[in-house]
Amino acid sequence: MEFAGLAAGIAVGLGVLGPSIGVGLATAKAAEAIGRNPDAAGTIRTTLILGGALAEGLGILSFVLGILLWTRIG
Repeated sequence: MEFAGLAAGIAVGLGVLGPSIGVGLATAKAAEAIGRNPDAAGTIRTTLILGGALAEGLGILSFVLGILLWTRIG
């Protein structure tokens, strides 16, 4: 049986699920923090963008892993 497509789908699905939840929670907390302390908005926004970029990097990495599994390179 060919399980490469199933493995790729599971890898991408689970690999993108974690970063998407993390970015959503981080955005909610950043909006709450800016609402509580508007003077620190620049610092909070910078930290949010850096954390979001790192989380999205993990999502892209899982996508590449899924493509490699699907084409069975490795």
